[in-house]
Amino acid sequence: MSTLTQDDIKNALKAVKYPGYSRDIVSFGLIKGISVANGAVSVSLELTSANANAAQQIKTESEQALKALPGVQHTYVEVKQPATGTGAAASGTPSPWANQNRVPGIKRIIAVASGKGGVGKSTVSVNLACGLKHLGAQVGLLDCDIYGPSIPLMMGIKERPGLSADEKMIPPASHGVKLMSMGFLLDGDQPVIWRGPMIQRTIQQFIGVVDWGELDFLLVDLPPGTGDAQLSLCQTVPLDGGVIVTTPQEASLGVVRKGIAMFEKVNVPILGIVENMSYFTAPSGERIEIFGHGGGRAEAERQKTTFLGEVPIFSEIREGGDRGVPVVVSAPDQAAGQAFLRVAEAVRQKLG
Repeated sequence: MSTLTQDDIKNALKAVKYPGYSRDIVSFGLIKGISVANGAVSVSLELTSANANAAQQIKTESEQALKALPGVQHTYVEVKQPATGTGAAASGTPSPWANQNRVPGIKRIIAVASGKGGVGKSTVSVNLACGLKHLGAQVGLLDCDIYGPSIPLMMGIKERPGLSADEKMIPPASHGVKLMSMGFLLDGDQPVIWRGPMIQRTIQQFIGVVDWGELDFLLVDLPPGTGDAQLSLCQTVPLDGGVIVTTPQEASLGVVRKGIAMFEKVNVPILGIVENMSYFTAPSGERIEIFGHGGGRAEAERQKTTFLGEVPIFSEIREGGDRGVPVVVSAPDQAAGQAFLRVAEAVRQKLG
């Protein structure tokens, strides 16, 4: 029994799912205390829901998981809850979030993700952010691509954040959108060579130690794949939804399914799929489908999710990203800008 550690206890409790959710009570941050002594294990849990049935189920399953550990003779699981009528609703499916980790002043947080690189996810992120701003919303954009931040270039700004009176970082703004990126904190082409825990701490700081003010939407541009940054974000803050960016060909769509599955595992709703680089219109007027066409819409139908729109290949989009003036800002009435504005409107309607 002397070799049993707190990590052993936490690993055992990862088998206990929050009622109605696919995530476990450890990843939701409900474990507040653990003690081990003389064959007895004591665990303190703190819920944000007043639902008594949920508390009893968590208590029972936690005790069963602990008793299955070798050498454990006695278990004591304490579950603390808010009084009925405070915190989460006392009936229906309880929510483990219940304002837990909510960032004051931010109404909606949306992750923009892709299963693989090279699909134009950051291009979609900056134009979606500027599109929502164009539609009248207050918007922030967080660049979570710690290793390869590109938002400063695409938004045409490279300055360090200021510091408020309460020692929070003040995000710089460009084109009316508040921004935060690792690129603001690096000198020149300095690389970031970090392991997972440092990435997690940085993302936590970007969420909680930045004075975002009042925002209707905070968009989070994730790095491609399903690694530390994505999981850290999902465990740091309650996301209101995820937008998946893909290109039409099957090589891209295959990994999109992995991105969708990742969000589902951590209980983040999928707002829909955006198909980027859908086709190219030649000067002669001929439509050329370089990567095929329609794969994003077909995948959205297969996944029973919303198809948010398609964005054709326009040279203006690439030029805008290189100049730091997204096409939604420079030419909102032209075809390229209108494509992104339609996606922004679809996202806004999806979130009510």
